[in-house]
Amino acid sequence: MSGCCPSFLIGNGATSMLMEIRSCFECCIKCLGGVPYASLVATILCFSGVALFCGCGHVALTGTVSILEQHFSTTASDHALLSEVIQLMQYVIYGIASFFFLYGIILLAEGFYTTSAVKELHGEFKTTACGRCISGMFVFLTYVLGVAWLGVFGFSAVPVFMFYNIWSTCEVIKSLQINMTVPGDQICVDIRQYGIIPWNAVPGKACGPILENICNTNEFYMSYHLFIVACAGAGATVIALIHFLMILSSNWAYLKDASKMQAYQDIKAKEEQELQDIQSRSKEQLNSYT
Repeated sequence: MSGCCPSFLIGNGATSMLMEIRSCFECCIKCLGGVPYASLVATILCFSGVALFCGCGHVALTGTVSILEQHFSTTASDHALLSEVIQLMQYVIYGIASFFFLYGIILLAEGFYTTSAVKELHGEFKTTACGRCISGMFVFLTYVLGVAWLGVFGFSAVPVFMFYNIWSTCEVIKSLQINMTVPGDQICVDIRQYGIIPWNAVPGKACGPILENICNTNEFYMSYHLFIVACAGAGATVIALIHFLMILSSNWAYLKDASKMQAYQDIKAKEEQELQDIQSRSKEQLNSYT
């Protein structure tokens, strides 16, 4: 008897441990089933795109001002307005980063809420009119932000185009120097034609070896590539907002169907209760007669 008792205890301990592991595993599976993976992916993409656009755009604007002051507009009064606009844009970048950090978290939380509403459709969870109204508001706001970011994406491509023109002109100068066909001094880039500095700015343009030296500076190299990354970040943000818009529209439709199903179940339960009450009253009347 004493030899069997420890094995019995061990058997009970192993069984209870297996039951605990199984219940923990089922709980984990249930929790993972409630995670809105689509919203999570869209949130990560949105954070990454906004971070690239804001961080790289801020540094690239600073480098652009440095290039203009050193090579294209030596008089401070000529580019004073441009410096103020760029400083304002940098403050706007701070606001954009803060806003989208909060908005991404809110949309992720809304994804968790909507996923729970759909998963627990036949349980005790009840969708409310306020919840459906908030989901519809997020659909509209995300649509507006998506259209706005399309404009931001197009605007961020403008400095990429400008820097690409300067870089390609430098490459032409290098090729001409190698082939010895046309002197590179005749090839110039006039920044004034883009409208970012006035026509009376001095010198306003760079030619030949001076332009080539500008292209070889660290400010030009970093600003050019940072503007490209910032443009890519704006594009990623647009894709993330479109992804969010599809998710929110789908979730809003699910919530709308869930509310109709809940209303149908409530009416059905009420009718069944009334039928049971009628049957019970009829039985009572029949028993009283007999």
